[in-house]
Amino acid sequence: MPRAPSFRLFLPSLLLTLLVAGCGDKDAQAPVAVTQPSAQAAAAADPAAAPLLGALQKQLDGYRRIIVLLADEEQQSAVDRTTSTRIGQQLFHDGLEQRGAIATQFDTLLRGTSPQRFATLGTVLDYIESAPELFDADRLAFREVLRDLHERIGADSSLPAVKLHQRIGEDLEALDEIERNYNQELTRIFSRFERTRAIELKREKWDDYIAHLHKDYSREAILRDYGVIEPYPMSMKDSDREIFGRDLPPKTVVLTFDDGPHKAYTDEVVAILKRYDVPGVFFEVGRNLGKVDTDGKVSLGPMAKISRNLMEEGYAVGNHSLTHAQLSRTTGDALRQQVLDTDTLLKDVDSKRAPLFRFPYGARNAEGLQLLNEAGLKSIMWNIDSMDWADPVPESIVQRVLDQVNKEQRGIILFHDIHDRAVKALPQILDRLIADGYQFAGWNGRDFSVARPRKGSDRDATVTTGYEKSWAIVVGIDNYAKWPKLEYASHDAQAVADTLTGQFGFPSSQVIVLKNEQATRNNILAAFHDRLSDDRTGRNDRVFVFFAGHGATRQLASGRDLGYIIPVDSDPKEFATDAIAMTDIQNIAESMQAKHVMFVMDACYSGLGLTRGGPSSSSFLRENARRSARQMLTAGGADQQVADAGPNGHSVFTWVLLQALAGKGDLNGDGLITGTELAAYVAPAVSAVSQQTPAFGSLPGSQGGEFVFQVPDSQEYLNADTRQLTADAIALNNKVDAAQDAKNSEAPVTVADLQGGKAKLVVPTAGPASDRQRSQQANDRGLQLYREKRYDEAAVQFAEALKLRPDFAQAANNLGFVYYRQQRYAEAARWLENTLKIDPSRAVAHLNLGDAYFHVGDKAKAKQAYTTYLALQPQGSGAAQARAQLEKL
Repeated sequence: MPRAPSFRLFLPSLLLTLLVAGCGDKDAQAPVAVTQPSAQAAAAADPAAAPLLGALQKQLDGYRRIIVLLADEEQQSAVDRTTSTRIGQQLFHDGLEQRGAIATQFDTLLRGTSPQRFATLGTVLDYIESAPELFDADRLAFREVLRDLHERIGADSSLPAVKLHQRIGEDLEALDEIERNYNQELTRIFSRFERTRAIELKREKWDDYIAHLHKDYSREAILRDYGVIEPYPMSMKDSDREIFGRDLPPKTVVLTFDDGPHKAYTDEVVAILKRYDVPGVFFEVGRNLGKVDTDGKVSLGPMAKISRNLMEEGYAVGNHSLTHAQLSRTTGDALRQQVLDTDTLLKDVDSKRAPLFRFPYGARNAEGLQLLNEAGLKSIMWNIDSMDWADPVPESIVQRVLDQVNKEQRGIILFHDIHDRAVKALPQILDRLIADGYQFAGWNGRDFSVARPRKGSDRDATVTTGYEKSWAIVVGIDNYAKWPKLEYASHDAQAVADTLTGQFGFPSSQVIVLKNEQATRNNILAAFHDRLSDDRTGRNDRVFVFFAGHGATRQLASGRDLGYIIPVDSDPKEFATDAIAMTDIQNIAESMQAKHVMFVMDACYSGLGLTRGGPSSSSFLRENARRSARQMLTAGGADQQVADAGPNGHSVFTWVLLQALAGKGDLNGDGLITGTELAAYVAPAVSAVSQQTPAFGSLPGSQGGEFVFQVPDSQEYLNADTRQLTADAIALNNKVDAAQDAKNSEAPVTVADLQGGKAKLVVPTAGPASDRQRSQQANDRGLQLYREKRYDEAAVQFAEALKLRPDFAQAANNLGFVYYRQQRYAEAARWLENTLKIDPSRAVAHLNLGDAYFHVGDKAKAKQAYTTYLALQPQGSGAAQARAQLEKL
C-alpha cells in the first residue's frame, strides 16, 4: 500500500475536493432516488458483505466528522482551530487505520474460494455508487478504498474479477473527473473574477451538504467523543479582567507560588502539598524553562521537566512573564515577547498549561491587560502576601499569613517556591488553616473551586436550611383486618423512611415507622403526642409525616365533608369514632413547636379546611426561616382510588413522590425542594398517569412558610454495579416527563386543594448559583437520566457539568461510563483516562478503564488498569471481577 500523505498536506486537498463536489448540479448533490438498497438492507440481503459495509460506514463517519470540524474554521478562534486540527489529526489517522482494516478484509475475501466473493464485492460497490442515504460528497470518502480494491483485484484474471476491475476503474475515473472539473472551475473563478451569483449558488449547495451533516453531527459532540470538552469562558470575578480572591467562598484560600521552577524547592513544596492533600498554582518564569528563537523554535531547558511533572500531577501551572520584568513599564513587541513567548514555552512543556498570568510585582498597564485578553489569559493577583521574598524568618511569615487570612477570611495567598523559608513556613500555615476549617481551592480550568472538601468542613453539613433537628412519622398498612387489604402501602412506607434516613440524613432514632399491625389508632396518636407534640420538638425543627393506607370521607350534618385516615384496627362501620379525623391531624399540627411540618398522605379523601399560603420571596431561605409551615399533600379525592400498580412494588403516587425527592422535584434548580415544588411536580404527574387528582394546601396555623428538603450532592461514580430502573419504571417516568414537558415551565401550576377547589402554585424564584453548584446539578441530572437508560441525554448533562467545572472527576468518569454502556469503548477509555488525570487515586475509574480496554482489545492497558484497581482496593466490590478479568488476559 502506498504511504499516505501527512494530515497537514491532506486536509486542504480534502476540503477543496469536498467543496467542489458539493457545488455541482442540484440533482447531483441531493440524495438519489431509491433504486438501490441502503447499507442496512444490503447487509441483510448479503450477510457476507456486512463486515465490509460496517467498516465503510465507519470510514464515512470519520470523514464527515473532519468536515464538520473544519468546514467553518475561518470563523473559529485560534484556540478552537488548534483543537479542531488536533482532533482532526486523530480522526485522519483513525481513518488510515480503518482503511488498512478494510484492505485486510478485501484480501481475506479475495483469497477465499467462495464463488459468491465477487457478488459480495458487487454489493459493496452498489452501496458506494448508489445508496440512497449518501450524498455525492459522501462518496468521495471511499476513493482511496476503491483504489486499494482496484489494485488488489487487478491481480485476478478471472472474468468476474476483470469485470469488477473495469467497474471500479470507471468509478475512480468518474470521481477524478468530477474533482478535476471543479478544481479547474474554482481556480478560474476565484482567481480572475469578483464573486458572482453562480458562485453563491454553488456555495449554497455546499452549505446544503454541511447542513445535512449537522443534522447528525456537531463539533461539540465530535470533540466530546475524542475526550475534549471546551469549558465555558472563564468567569469574571473581582473585576472584568483580574482575580484577587475576594469573591471566593468564606474560609476558602488559594495557594500560589511564583518565580519557579526551582531545582530543589519546587519539589519540596509539592511534597508538602501532597502530604496535606491540598492543591496549588505555580506561576513560572519563562527563562527558567528554556528559550524561543526569533523564528519561533522552542528549546526547553532541564528545569522544564519539573514543570511537566507538576502538570502531570494535576497542579495548575501559569505564566509569570519571560524574565520577571516590570511589565507596567513595558509596551509593544517587548511586552508581547514577555507574555507570549512564555505561553509558547509552557504549551511546549504540556498543552494542559493553565491559561493564567501573574504580573511580576503586580505591576501592569492597560496594554498588558488587553494583551492578556487577546491571548485568552486571565490575570491572577492576590490579596494575601506572605512577604516570603523579603522576610527571612519562617515564624514571622507564618504569623503574617495567618493574620491576613483571619482579616480577609478568604483569598489568594502569594508565596514563592524559590526560597527555603517558604518551604519551612508552609506546613505550619497549613496546620493552622486546616484546624480553623479552611478549604483549599484549585484551578479547575475555568475558575477556582474546592474539588474535594475536607472532612468536617462546613460543606459536609447535611442541612443548610436552618433546621436543628429532623423528625418523621411514617405509616404503611397493607394487612387491614376489616378493610380491603392493600398490596404496596407497607413497602411504600419503608421506601420513604429509607429515603429520609439515607438521602436526607434524618437520624434513624428520630424516624418512627409503623407498619401493618403496629399502625393502630392508639400507636399512631401516641407517636404524635408522646414524641412530637408540645415542647418535644424545637422551634427550628422540621417534621415530615407520611401515611400510606386507606382514607375515607364522611359528610357531616352541616353538609361539610370530613376526611379520615384509617388505622389498621378501624372498623368500616365505626370509622367516625375509631379512625383519625383530619381535625385531629390539624390539632396535632398546631400543637407542635416545630417550625415546618409536612403531611404526605398516599390515601384518597376530602374534607379539610385550608389557609392561603404566603407570597414567594427572592430571599427565600431568610424569609422562610421566619414563617411556620403546616402543609399537606394527598393522593386524591373522596371518589377516587389509589393506583396501587406503580413500578417496583409502589403505588403510582409514592413512586412519583420518590422520584421527586430524588431530585426531579427541584423545579427551579436551586438545590432545594419545597413543599410547593413537591406538590407542583407530584400532583400534575400523578394526574397524567392515573385517575387520581392529588390535592395540596396549607393547614390552619401556617404562616406561609415552606417545608424544605435540601437535595444532597450525589457522590456516585457510575460502574457496572450501578442500578438502573426497570422497564415499567422507565415507561412511567417517560409519561411523567412528557406531561411535564407539555407545561409552560414559568406558568403557575394549577392543582386541586383539599376543599375541592383549585389552587395555583408559584415556585419560588431561584437565587444565583455558583458554577460548582450548577455543575453538580448537571451531573446529578445525568445520573437520573442514566438510571432511565437515556444515555445520549445523560452524556449531554455530564458534558455540561464538565464545561462548568473541567476538573470534575465524577462527571468525567460518568461520561466515560455512559460511552461504555453504549459499547463505544474507545470513547469510554478516553474519558476514563481523563478522570484519572484529574484524580489518579479514584479506584473505580481504574476498574471501568480496565473494562473499556478489555473490550477495545488492548490487553496491556487493561491489565495495568485492573492491577492498579486491586492495588488501591484489594477488597473492593470489584476485586473479584478484576481478578477474573486478569485471568482472561
